[in-house]
Formats: sequence, C-alpha cells, structure tokens
Amino acid sequence: MTELKIPRRLTTALMNSLTAGVVPRVGLEHIAVGRKPEVEALLQDMDNIQEGGAAFRLISGRYGSGKSFLLQILRNYAMDRDFVVADADLSPERRLVGTKGQGLATYRELMTHLSTRTRPDGGALEVILQKWISAIQQSLVQKEGISADDPGFSLRVEQRIFEVTGSMQSLVHGFDFAKVLTAYWKGCKLGDDDVKQAALRWLRGEYRTRTEARQELGVGMIIDDESWYDYMKLWAEFTALIGYKGLLLFIDEGVNLYKITNTVSRQSNYEKLLTLFNDTMQGKARHLGILLGGTPQFVEDERRGLFSYDALRSRLIDGRYGSQSYRTYSSPILTLSMLSHEEILILLQKLRDIHALHYQYPAALEDAQLVAFMQNAVNRLGAEELLTPREVVRDFLDLLHTLHQHPDSNFDTLLGKRSSPAQTSASTGAKSSSDENQEDDSDDFLAEFEL
Repeated sequence: MTELKIPRRLTTALMNSLTAGVVPRVGLEHIAVGRKPEVEALLQDMDNIQEGGAAFRLISGRYGSGKSFLLQILRNYAMDRDFVVADADLSPERRLVGTKGQGLATYRELMTHLSTRTRPDGGALEVILQKWISAIQQSLVQKEGISADDPGFSLRVEQRIFEVTGSMQSLVHGFDFAKVLTAYWKGCKLGDDDVKQAALRWLRGEYRTRTEARQELGVGMIIDDESWYDYMKLWAEFTALIGYKGLLLFIDEGVNLYKITNTVSRQSNYEKLLTLFNDTMQGKARHLGILLGGTPQFVEDERRGLFSYDALRSRLIDGRYGSQSYRTYSSPILTLSMLSHEEILILLQKLRDIHALHYQYPAALEDAQLVAFMQNAVNRLGAEELLTPREVVRDFLDLLHTLHQHPDSNFDTLLGKRSSPAQTSASTGAKSSSDENQEDDSDDFLAEFEL
C-alpha cells in the first residue's frame, strides 16, 4: 500500500473544515469521489469559455448532497487553469437585485473573493492590476529593448494600456471602466496612492454617489444595483485581454431567492437570473462562466421556485428524451444524484487514512467496519436515499475523533452493537428475530463490495 503523503497544512484544513461541517477551500482533491461526468461537463465549459464563449450552469442537489463541494473543487480546477474566479453565497442581504442594494452587495462580495492561482484566498483585485502593468513593462524591456529609465518608457506603457482599455470602450459601461483603469495606472506612475485607492474603491463598487466619484476620479457613473452584472461582463473581457483565460462566478445558496416572501421582489430576481442565462447562452457575454448552486425545491417548485417563472422554466426544463436512466450533461441544470455505496466507501477510506496521517497513528478500522458504519447510518435514517455525504462525513469524523481521543472506546459499542455477542447469547438463550434480520442486512450490504 502506497504511503499517504499530504502536507500538514492541508490535513489541518481538511480536518478542521469537515469536522465543522463546512467545505474546505484547499485539499479537496484528496477526498474527491464520484461526480466524474459532472466535472468533465464543467471542464468542457471552461474550454469553451477560454475560447471566447460563455456558460451558465445550475447545480441542483438537496442539502448535504455535495453542491458546495463540487463548486469549490471546480473553483480550484479553474484557478489551476489560469482563470480568475470569484465566489459568493446569496443571503437575505445578498441577492441578484433588490431595493436596498442587495445586488450591489453580491457584486462587492464577489470582488472581495476575487481570486487567482497566485492569490487563491481572495483579495486579488490589486494583484491582477499590478500584474497587468508589470507584464507590460517587462514586455517593453524584453521585446522592444526599451530601458525603464528611457524618457519614452512611461509613454509606451500608457499606449499599451490604452490598447486594452480602448478595445473595451464600445461595451456597455466600458468607457467609464476603461477610464478608471487608466486612473489607476496614472496613480501608479505618479506615486499617488489617493488616486490608486480611489480607482480600487470604484472598481469594488464602494462609491455611494456619482458626485463623489466625479470629484475624485472624473467618472460620471458608479457601479450600482442595476449595473453590477454589466461590470462583471467587463471584468470577464478584461481578464481575457490581459492574459487570463476568463472569469468564473461561483454563486451558492440560490435557495435564498426562493425564500424571498415578496412576490414582486422574488420575480425581479428571477428576471435578473433570466438575463444572466440569456447573455451566456446567446453569446452576449464572452469569457464568462456562471455556476449557481441551489436545491431541487428552489428549481422545481412551480409556486415559488424558478419553474414558477415561465421564461426560466421553458429554458431550464429537461427535454422529453432525458431521464435518470439516460442522463445527459448538456442541460443547463446538473442534478446531483446520491453517491453510490462504492463511492461512499472510498470516501470513508480516504477520511480514515487522512485522519490517521494527521493525528499520527496507524489506521485501525478495516473496510468491513466502514461498511458496518454505512449500514448503521442507513438504518438510523430509514432510507438509503437520505444518506448524504455531509451526514456521512460529519458522523464518521465524530466516530474517528472519539476512537482516537478515548482509547478505551470500542467501535461496536459506539455503533450501538452489543460488545459481547457470545455473552448476550448465553444470557438470553437465543438471538431475537430482529438481531437475525439486522445481521442478514449487514451481510447483504457487505456483499455489495465483495470484501
């Protein structure tokens, strides 16, 4: 058996996050199981986005089914492929549109979490701009032989910047976007931190009034609740122009749109979602991918869900030939099925080995015990369909922590089994019919894995 080698910082992140019931930001590749068709379909989307296309996907699955995990692992894949990524969770304060700036709040959250391969934890806005300017300067030195001390060096840098910004001025809000980028460069050139910070504030959507923006930057527009998505399209164009593959937005907790009680507000958000969908599907956006996570109820409820909005329902609903038996992965909606018993077993094996590696002890649980743990979980919940990855991981790590921290504890006892079947048999004279049935069920469950 190959010795497991994972850096301590990754095992720490995995143990802390999974024990707390949240999706880790790093190290996911060490616990990823299943979802191969979904991942392949979304990687194909990335290829299309890289070539100038756009994509919209709705990841649907019930609580604990692995939506957030899939979104996070795709986020990591995207950064490895040199995309710029941004993620945000919707909430009562963050929507697609709202009367109290909830749409702008979502934009600000996305910009806060703007990330790249070299800055994976967010806050990459200024890093991206600095890298862009630095790349221009290096190119002039290396390819055109212009020294940084040359009097014309700054002018040539500015010309290169104008080549990029000029190509964006014909897009919606592109003129103001380009003007702010130019202001940032001028702040860098003159060493004026006030101008640089003003440009960053504007790009983060932090100006409250146009008057303030005009006074500090000479720009007559600001990013607001209605226009924030137009600026995301500009960001996608800009990232592609300066050497990245494009921009991917990961938006989770779409169910919060379903929970909006006011019908008009809810429909306004669905209308905005329709705009996002149409732009990406019809080629009105370039180098942009949008992945939205939500529950089946959020999608399919015809009273309050997305299917209550006819224009969305007609676009999202599966065709007549799709079915669970013949699933396709070209639909805008990717519905996550439950992990198979084999996939859950592999997940438990990975967690067992990572837990042992992190806490530096020899892994003791055998595969047959992992299967027994699964059977116990199914029996407790009452149906195999209710066995979600989140529930399995949470309970299994709790079991591992208990066994490790309390050496006197016993696996069978913790699972609610009798610690000494022979003594029990002697005292009762015979097994009950329920015990026999449970043993038969465990044997059948075990047989699935051919252990």
